[in-house]
Amino acid sequence: MTIHIHYHRPPDRTEVFVQRLIHDDGKVKVTFAEGLRLEEPLVLGGRSALEDGSDAVWFTFPGAWHDIGRFHTADGRLTGIYANVLTPCIFEPGGTWFTTDLFLDLWIPVEVWQGRRSGLEPKLLDEDELDQAERRGWVARPVAERAREEARRLVAAARAGLWPPAAVERWSREKARAADFSSLTP
Repeated sequence: MTIHIHYHRPPDRTEVFVQRLIHDDGKVKVTFAEGLRLEEPLVLGGRSALEDGSDAVWFTFPGAWHDIGRFHTADGRLTGIYANVLTPCIFEPGGTWFTTDLFLDLWIPVEVWQGRRSGLEPKLLDEDELDQAERRGWVARPVAERAREEARRLVAAARAGLWPPAAVERWSREKARAADFSSLTP
């Protein structure tokens, strides 16, 4: 099934991402974004995390204030785990989803994620962007505080070895590419 994710970025930008829904067990919805078209690479920690032609496996958790992506290079190499702090996704019939980006992101490079023995230390990104959005009135103070709380919770869970969830480990790019999604309904 094809999903259309309406991703609003305050104050006035909305993008629609088209992805395949490849798994939905009620706890996590896994989508696959194949062959992404990017004008320029997403560079994190001085290295390309996502580039033109890349694939990403996305994990959306009903009711959660974040989603998670497994990012790859165009040749399929895993670069790391990326989480967007956002409003809980609204799922409409027919495969239309809505969410609002709350600016904060977490990044765990592949070397840190796969080399872990205990907790992880994700890099929190774009705190200045959320502060600016709040000052300009694009994000209400209670929502901005909820976003910060979510980021703190994810960092603490990662440090404790409890995040990201097991589904992120199980759904590799290869498994996503091979998934039979034809029987899934929204």
